[in-house]
Amino acid sequence: MGIISKNKIAVITGVILIITAFAFNACKNKGTVNLGETPTSGDIRIGADESFQPIVDAEVGTFTTFYKNAFVEPVYKAENELVADFLNDSVKVIVSSWTPSDEQRETLLALQTVVRTTVVAHDALALVLNPGNADSLLTYNEVKDIFTGRVTDWNQINPKSKLGPISVVFDNVRSGNIRYFREKFDLSQQLAPNFYAVNSNPEVIDYVSQSPGALGIVSVNWISDMDDSLSFSFLRKIKVAAVSQPYLDESSFYLPEQGSIYDKSYPFVREVNMHSRESFSGLGSGFVSFVAGEKGQRIILKSGLVPATMPIRIIQVKNE
Repeated sequence: MGIISKNKIAVITGVILIITAFAFNACKNKGTVNLGETPTSGDIRIGADESFQPIVDAEVGTFTTFYKNAFVEPVYKAENELVADFLNDSVKVIVSSWTPSDEQRETLLALQTVVRTTVVAHDALALVLNPGNADSLLTYNEVKDIFTGRVTDWNQINPKSKLGPISVVFDNVRSGNIRYFREKFDLSQQLAPNFYAVNSNPEVIDYVSQSPGALGIVSVNWISDMDDSLSFSFLRKIKVAAVSQPYLDESSFYLPEQGSIYDKSYPFVREVNMHSRESFSGLGSGFVSFVAGEKGQRIILKSGLVPATMPIRIIQVKNE
């Protein structure tokens, strides 16, 4: 009788261990549910592209002011590092211009993980120049020729220019900013010798402000909020280039402002996405819903970007 009881205990123990292991793997793949977390309370860390730091800081600040029991810590990284964190489940929510490929989505689905993508804003990549550069009107083809290496000196754009070689400066070799232009102009991974990476969008602005021949790439998010003292200080250091549309009239030039971002007359526009892999309705999902909702979209509108779900009014003023 004692032997049978021991066997039964062994079988029961084995079954419990199997169920526990299965549940652990399911949680590992789907994301552990924090029983103390709701869409408006809890403690989470989210990832965000450094390019979008001003708008993410504004959204987090407002969200946590409304919901006193919500603690959201944004961690800012270059796009490649951010995506790696998301794919290996180090963070459940990220803000980025990146969109998962079909292969990446299939890999995540195999792990019983569904990625939910919400477009929350439309951003632009601004081309910034030294204030001493007189050539602030660039055609689309001139920009393309600079990036593909056909144009390497400012006198190829303006024969009277004495600025010399063009230095293209961007925020990080792993950033979404340079990835955008790699894809836009089909650039090789090995960039031309006149391309230089620093460490952040503010460093790009500082470099350009001190280098007469530089052309910098920054998210317009850093220079679009006219009521923000930091944006205003950056704009005083540089000049923003206006660019023509591709393959159309090259006598009309557009700045990366709300109206031209909205109708895409400015040619270098991209989406700002929020990706979530939460398997339950937690604080991450609540924050995404807030940013995509009325209050969050008003913050985006005020920042100078174009909200994804709120219509904006464009007023044309004609000089009679």
